[in-house]
Amino acid sequence: MQVQTIATSAFTDQKPGTSGLRKRVPVFQQAHYLENFVQSIFDTIAAPAGATLVVGGDGRYYNREAIQIILKMAAANGFGRVLVGQGGILSTPAASCVIRKYQTFGGIILSASHNPGGPEGDFGIKYNGNNGGPATETVTEAIFARSKQIDTYRIIEAADVALDTLGESQLGGMTVSIIDSVADYAELMESLFDFDAIQAMLAGGFRIKFDAMHAVTGPYAREILVNRLGAPADSVMNAVPLPDFGNGHPDPNLTYAHELVEIVYGDNAPDFGAASDGDGDRNMILGKGFFVTPSDSLALLAANATLAPGYRQGLAGIARSMPTSAAADRVAEALGIPCYETPTGWKFFGNLMDAGKVTLCGEESFGTGSNHVREKDGLWAVLFWLNVVAARKQSVEAIVREHWAKFGRNVYSRHDYEGLPTDAANGIMVLLKAGFATLSGKQFGSYTVKLADDFSYTDPVDGSVSTGQGVRILFEDGSRIVFRLSGTGTEGATLRIYLESFEPDVGKHHLDAQDALAELIGIALQLTELRQRTGREAPTVIT
Repeated sequence: MQVQTIATSAFTDQKPGTSGLRKRVPVFQQAHYLENFVQSIFDTIAAPAGATLVVGGDGRYYNREAIQIILKMAAANGFGRVLVGQGGILSTPAASCVIRKYQTFGGIILSASHNPGGPEGDFGIKYNGNNGGPATETVTEAIFARSKQIDTYRIIEAADVALDTLGESQLGGMTVSIIDSVADYAELMESLFDFDAIQAMLAGGFRIKFDAMHAVTGPYAREILVNRLGAPADSVMNAVPLPDFGNGHPDPNLTYAHELVEIVYGDNAPDFGAASDGDGDRNMILGKGFFVTPSDSLALLAANATLAPGYRQGLAGIARSMPTSAAADRVAEALGIPCYETPTGWKFFGNLMDAGKVTLCGEESFGTGSNHVREKDGLWAVLFWLNVVAARKQSVEAIVREHWAKFGRNVYSRHDYEGLPTDAANGIMVLLKAGFATLSGKQFGSYTVKLADDFSYTDPVDGSVSTGQGVRILFEDGSRIVFRLSGTGTEGATLRIYLESFEPDVGKHHLDAQDALAELIGIALQLTELRQRTGREAPTVIT
């Protein structure tokens, strides 16, 4: 094996965001760009000689080429074995499953999640540790620091590995194992949920429609929903993963999954609809003509967790990201278990799960999961919902409305303003923070401000402190508005505005969320001067 040491120059823009390093494909295609970042990972994690690594991605453009580079660099850096998903494919939760099942040193996941793909689209890379979860901030900061100093990387000169054939081959002194992308994950799902009950429900005429959005979950959905649970083949749509996601935007929300939404809200609608995103870690849940907010979904699954075999022993606790509604908090209080409020980013949940403090966790950004892996998990959430529906023998809408009647409704919505000029978006956040001192006690229509701050979090496991996690405007009646700049985009800035109010009156639970939140929306626009500063009259996406 001939190891080459290649001279390189550092790039200054390789700082990982909340979910790894994401850039446009042409950026990653620059000479040495991907190699520099991969070597920075290897230098930082200092894996022992002969260690095992997992590699896979969501199949987007440049996935296969990047995997060949990573394999040759892994061989040059002393890894003994790499497990690679067949065809270079592994959903993000499946990669976490494989890392945990085979107790590997960690894994490299190639994905830009829900961002668009294609030659001019987005690409991403992140390192997950041996618990199967995203690297901690300490590790990602160290990777970034290394990326600014790197002057060489190591790689072997060798032919490309055949990624489509199951089995083992040698790459220098390293073994490459091409594994079934779906099998380990499907077996894990079968151990958690009552497949017999779901299968009987489907056999009895219950109709489902799952939109894989031409992304990674197509093969997983076909194997589990069709082959193992017996749903008709046409229950899974857009099932073939494509490098450009069929020229679509693989984000499972009411705007980008419009094809599914039209079916579920149309004539002869199925009983249940769902979608997942580019890398399979997000989910959208729909009943017949009915949308379940991700915040409500987390609360509903927590309240009904013991209906699923894998959770019959009950929950240790629940965790939610700060922008996620407090619906889960009410369930946790009723169950007598803790509910943790963390910053956005799945890595914060990992510490809590590793310490045994929580079982379920979720984010309002269509991510829900549990301690079965250390990533959010789209198809897991779909199966959990099907298990609950099968056990309760009620429609999705009936289950949600019964939950609201018992716990009250946290009326909730998120408004995304995508692709804003970065200066304008940063200016809005500066404006909000400048008003902290004068906002307390201020009256806005029927709302009185109780507190305005920038959320910070002290990890109860390791004591680490995370600051600057989102501006909160909290009102006396428990309503709130949260403002955050998203860390998942690659162009410009995305401003997310989260709006929430609590409605205990069952007689008002039928109201449309946008109507119920209209006054809070107006306050948010007033506080941010958003229209004046950006020229935007409406959000890009409302969920």
